Amino acid sequence: MLIPTIVMGLLALTLLVVGYFRGQEEHLTGLQSAWTMILQILPLLVFAFIVAGMVQTLLPRDLISKWVGVESGLRGLFVGTLAGALAPGGPYVSLPIAAGLLRSGAGIGTMVAFLTGWSLWAVSRLPMEVGILGWRLTLIRLASTFFFPPIAGWIAQTLFGETV
Repeated sequence: MLIPTIVMGLLALTLLVVGYFRGQEEHLTGLQSAWTMILQILPLLVFAFIVAGMVQTLLPRDLISKWVGVESGLRGLFVGTLAGALAPGGPYVSLPIAAGLLRSGAGIGTMVAFLTGWSLWAVSRLPMEVGILGWRLTLIRLASTFFFPPIAGWIAQTLFGETV
C-alpha cells in the first residue's frame, strides 16, 4: 500500500501545483471539491471498513472456507457471484468487503466472481438502468453478461489458485 499511496500523493501534489500556477485559484476550487467528496464518501467508507473488519472477526474461518473458500468449488463461485450482484453501493463498499473476505479465507476465484458479479449484475443499479436505458437494453445486457462472473471466478481459481 505504500507505493500506491506515494504515487497518489505525488499526483495530487502535482495537480495542486499546476492548479496554483494556472491562476484563478483553481487549486482552491479543486480542494473545495475534494472536501465535499470527502464529507460525502467518508461515512460510507468508514462503515464499509467496519463491515469488512467484522466479517473477518465474526465469521468463523471454517464457515468462510466452506461457502466461499477454495474447497467450496462451483458452489463458492455461485455464492460469490450472487453476493456480488446483491452487494449495495459502489467500490467503497464492495472492495473492502472483498478484501476482508480474502483475509478470512475466501478463495481468489470466489472473490473474482464476487467482484465481477458486482460490476456486471449490480441489482441495486437495475432500477436506474431500466429507467434510463429501458427494459430491452437492460435485459440484453444482463443476458449477454449472465455467465461471465462464475466463468471469471473459475478462470481465476484455475490459473491463480492460492496466489493472493
